[in-house]
This record gives sequence, structure tokens and C-alpha cells, in this order.
Amino acid sequence: MLDALIQGILLGGYFALLAAGLSLMFGVVRFINLAHGDMAVLGAMLALWAVQGLGLPVIWAIVLVLPVMAGLGWAMQALVFERAIRGGFLVPILTTIGLGAALQNGMFAAFGSDTRSLGAHIGALSWSGWTLPGGIIVGELPVYTFVTAVALLGALHLVLTRTRLGRAIRATATDSEAAELCGVDAARAHRAAAAMAVALAGLAGIFFAMRAQVTPYAGPMQLIFAFEAVVIGGIGSLRGTLIGGVSLGVAQAVGGTISAQFSVLAGHCLFLFVLITRLARDAAASHGSWHGLIHAVLHPPKRRADTGRTAP
Repeated sequence: MLDALIQGILLGGYFALLAAGLSLMFGVVRFINLAHGDMAVLGAMLALWAVQGLGLPVIWAIVLVLPVMAGLGWAMQALVFERAIRGGFLVPILTTIGLGAALQNGMFAAFGSDTRSLGAHIGALSWSGWTLPGGIIVGELPVYTFVTAVALLGALHLVLTRTRLGRAIRATATDSEAAELCGVDAARAHRAAAAMAVALAGLAGIFFAMRAQVTPYAGPMQLIFAFEAVVIGGIGSLRGTLIGGVSLGVAQAVGGTISAQFSVLAGHCLFLFVLITRLARDAAASHGSWHGLIHAVLHPPKRRADTGRTAP
């Protein structure tokens, strides 16, 4: 069990890194990018192309890909997301679904359907590790992934709290109209947040390609993991994103000790438990107490058959 706990915490670092961009986008721009997982896979595919096609070392591929992903995020916010958000609640959802489908088919056309991995290009990092007391083996790559996630989340927190751009981003997240009245360029802040979010997604995708096989259609499952980590930890909170990612990783690792098929399912179960608990808590708060909620569920207001209005 201790082994599963340690492995789950390290796996949670990847989930936290994957979810950080999704949490940032929702916290600032106030919509969920359903193409987030596909953007992570795009980062992985671009890194694979840089390594296999251009012959670059993995570290230089990362240096090349991250600015490209940041530029993509800026452009998507400026050209697509800003217009979609003005269309109401449903338009951004449909837009990002369509964007995800376009990315999947574009990657299929450009890179083919074969599975790819960066594991063969990172040498001993893909399999080497350390042996802890008790015979617990900890892989180097999961440790580096976790450290990277913690460092980047910490750096992002400092950017948002200690820099002028970060204060502008937080101001627009709180009240975009009031921020503009104070001289903040809300559009620029949103675009900067989108650039950081997509760059983080691309980096998470590169780490994913180091530890697993990647296909152009791997994005939706990565979106699910990111969304679960965000919901478990609390939407819009970077600290909560780390906690949510670690919680999801531990749930999957512990579930895997029961059965290999139960690993991912255990994470889904934790997500549903947290979601239902929060919804019930919020509903109870709106009714004044749990007794009020139960009474409202068991005794809903009657409606008139002819008008559909609530009876007095």
C-alpha cells in the first residue's frame, strides 16, 4: 500500500501539470476548453516531430515547442475564444469541441495513426530509478515530472501574485468590466492567460509522450483526467489543482492494487464522489440545512396542470 501511495503521488504530478492550464483558463476566461487534451497531444506530436524529424535532443525540442504552443494559445484566444464567449454559454462548448475534432484530424493527416513515444529518446530516464527502504522503486521520470509540476505551479502562482501582468489577469478574472475601468487591458490579460494555459498543456503532453504511447486521438482521455483533477481540487485554484492531481493519482494507484482494470475506474469514482458531495452540500446550503434539502426533494412544490405555475 505504501508503494501504491508513493507511485500515486508521483503520478499526481503529471495530472496536476495537465490540469493547470485547464484550471487557469476557467479561472480567468471563465470557460472550459474541451480541446485542452488535444492541445496537450499536439504538444507531444510537435516534440516528436522535432526529435525524430529535425534530430533535436528532447530538451531542445521542449524549448522549441513551448513558445509555439504559447503562440497558439494567444492566437486561439484572440481569433476564436473571444468571439465564442460573446455568443453565450453554448457557443464556447461547441467551438472547443469542433476545435478538438479539427486538431485530432489534423494530427492524423500530418503524423499518421501510428503510436509514438519519446521514451526511446530520453535514454535511461525512461526506465531508471531509485530503490527506497522496503524495496520500493521510484522511477526518475515520475520524480522529475512531479518536481516540474510543483515548480511550475509555484512559479505560476508567483507570476499571478507578484507581477503586473499577473495582477491584471487576477483583476480581469474577478471583474473584467471593473478592471477595464481601472485601465487594465482585459483582452491582453485573457490572451496571456490562454498562452500560459496552452503552453502548460503542451509541456504536459510532452511528459505524457515520455511515459506512454501517443496517438492523435489520445486527447479526450487526457481531458477527462485534467477535468477530474480540477474538480477534485477546486476549479480556479492552482493549489487545489495540485491537491486534485495527487488525489486522482493516489486513487488510480490504489485502485490498481485491487485490479488493473479498476485503476482508472477508481479515479472516476473519486471524482463522482467529490462532485456529488459538493453539489449536495451547495444544495443543502441553499435550503438552509440538510433537513431543508431532504424536505424539498421529498415534497416538491405542486404545479397547476393548466398554467404550469407553482400552486400557492
